[in-house]
Amino acid sequence: MNPAQLLEQFDRLADAPDAIPRLRRFILDLAVRGKLVLQDPNDESAAELVKRIQAEKARLINGGIARKEKPFPKLPEDYTPFCLPTNWRWSQLAQIGFINPRNSAADTLAASFIPMTLISAEYGIASKHEVRPWGEIKSGFTHFADGDVALAKITPCFQNGKSMVLRGLTGNIGAGTTELHVVRPVLVDPDYVLIFLKSPHFIASGVPLMTGTAGQKRVATEYFANSPFPLPPVAEQHRIVAKVDELMALCDRLEAAQTERESRRDRLVRASLDLLNQPADGDAFRDHARFHLQQLSRLTTRPEDIRQLRQTILNLAICGKLVRQDPDDEPAQRLIERIQSEQTQQQAEGIYKNSKPLPPIGEADRPFPLPFAWKWFRLRSLVFTLGDGLHGTPDYSEGTDCYFINGNNLVEGRIVIKPDTKTVSLAEMQRHRKLMTLNTVLVSINGTLGNVAYYNNENVVLGKSACYFNLPSLIDKHFVRRVIESPYFANYAIEQATGTTIRNLGLKAMNYFPVPLPPLAEQHRIVAKVNELMALCDRLEGQLTTAQTESRRLLEAVLHEALAPTA
Repeated sequence: MNPAQLLEQFDRLADAPDAIPRLRRFILDLAVRGKLVLQDPNDESAAELVKRIQAEKARLINGGIARKEKPFPKLPEDYTPFCLPTNWRWSQLAQIGFINPRNSAADTLAASFIPMTLISAEYGIASKHEVRPWGEIKSGFTHFADGDVALAKITPCFQNGKSMVLRGLTGNIGAGTTELHVVRPVLVDPDYVLIFLKSPHFIASGVPLMTGTAGQKRVATEYFANSPFPLPPVAEQHRIVAKVDELMALCDRLEAAQTERESRRDRLVRASLDLLNQPADGDAFRDHARFHLQQLSRLTTRPEDIRQLRQTILNLAICGKLVRQDPDDEPAQRLIERIQSEQTQQQAEGIYKNSKPLPPIGEADRPFPLPFAWKWFRLRSLVFTLGDGLHGTPDYSEGTDCYFINGNNLVEGRIVIKPDTKTVSLAEMQRHRKLMTLNTVLVSINGTLGNVAYYNNENVVLGKSACYFNLPSLIDKHFVRRVIESPYFANYAIEQATGTTIRNLGLKAMNYFPVPLPPLAEQHRIVAKVNELMALCDRLEGQLTTAQTESRRLLEAVLHEALAPTA
C-alpha cells in the first residue's frame, strides 16, 4: 500500500485506538520524506534553491540587516537518514535561515510577548500574544519577528511538539520565553519548516540528544541548527503545506465526528444505567433490566464502559432487581431467627463473646426499598464476631511462610502475597492470629476501602487496615462480598470514613453497616447470576483488548508499508 492508497482509506483507519493523533503524526512524516505530494520535474531543484539562499543571506549580512553567523558544521555528502526524492537535498536550518536572530527597534514600539503557555503543540493553531512595549521585553528574552519559526526546547514541551510560525505580531516583532529556539527562514516556506519541527523524525531523533537533568532537559542549539533538514524545491514546499493543511482539516472533521459518536453513545449508556438504577421492582422491571444489560454489552467500547456495567450489575443485585423472587423461599426474617439461634449456641459454648445491642435501622438508614421477603440488618447482627488486625508491628522473621498482611493484600476475593509482604515466625503468627474460619470475609478499611477476600486457612497475621468477620453458614459469603463491592457500600464508606490523606473506616461503622438481606435461596441465585454477568464482562474486556490490539497492529502495518522505501 502506498501513501495515496492509505489516505484513501483514512476514514476506516480512523476508528483504530489513538488513530487520529497517529495519523496526524504520519501526515507530517510523509510530508518531510517527500511522499505526500507528487514531484514536478519542472520545479527548481533544492540544490539551486540553496545557492539562492546563500546569496540572499550574504546580501542581508552585508547590508547590515542580519548579523554575521558563526560557521556551522556541514553534513557529510553521503548523509541519508532516509531516502529523499531526486530534486530534494539534505540541508540544515543554519544553512537555510538565521538561528536565534536579534531585533532592533525603538523602546516605545508596541510589540508582542509570547510566554510558553501560548505556544501550541497542535499543527495549525495560530500564535497568540500579549502586547508590551519593546523596551520592556527586549532584554532577557528570546527575540523573533513575523515569519520566524519557534521551537520549545525544554522537556516535555519539545516532545509534545510545541512549535509555531509567528505571525500577526504587533509591530512585526516580539520576544518570549527563553526556552525557545528560533529560526528565521530565507526563501523557504516557514510552514514547511514548522512541519519538519513537528515531525516524528525530528522529535524522536532529538530526544536522546537533549542535555541537562532528568526534569529539565533541553534541546541543544547545535541539534536545532545543524541536524539534517530535508529541503524540497520551493514550489513543492507550498504544495506540501497545502496538502498537510487539507489533511489536518480532514483529521479535525474525523475527530469531531468521532467525538459526536462517542458523546451519543455515552448519553445512551448513561441513560440506560440511570434507568436501571432507578427505584423499581417487579418481574416487568427485571425483564426490562435484562434487556438493557444485553444492549449495554453491545455498547461497551471502552474499559470505563465495562467498569460502569459491573457496578450496575452489583447495584441491581443488592437491590433485588437482578433475579426473580420466589414466594416459596424462606423470608429473611425467619432466616435471621435461625442465625440468632446459632449465635446464641456459639456464645453459650464460649466460642464467641456476647455482642452489645445495636440501634434499630431507621428510615434514614435505608437508602433503597427492598423486595417483600428481604429485610435490613446491621452487619454485626449477622456475624459471630467482627474485628480488625494488629495495631502495631509484629516481630518479623525472614524465610517463613507466615505473612503479615494488610488491606492491600485483599484482591478480588483472595489473599494475595506480594513481593514486599513481610513474614513472621510461626510462634509470632500463633500469638497474633485471629479466630477465622472458611466462612470469614476480610475487608480493607484503611487507605483503599472495600477490597474483599475470603480466608482460606492461610498462615497470616492481620494488620489494622484489614477488618474480618465470621459469617454463619446460613449466609452466603459470596453474596456479602458482592454487597461490599457494590456502589452502595462504597458510598457508605466514603460518608463514614475519617481522615483526609489516608481514609479510615472504623469498626463501629462496619458494625453498624446496614445489609440488605434476601432469603438464602435467593442469595445463591443472585451470586450465580452475578458470576454469570461478571464472566460476560470479562469476555467483553478480553474482546475489547483483542480488538484494540488488532486495530493497532493493522494501523502499524499499514503505516509501516506506506513509509517503506519504494523500489
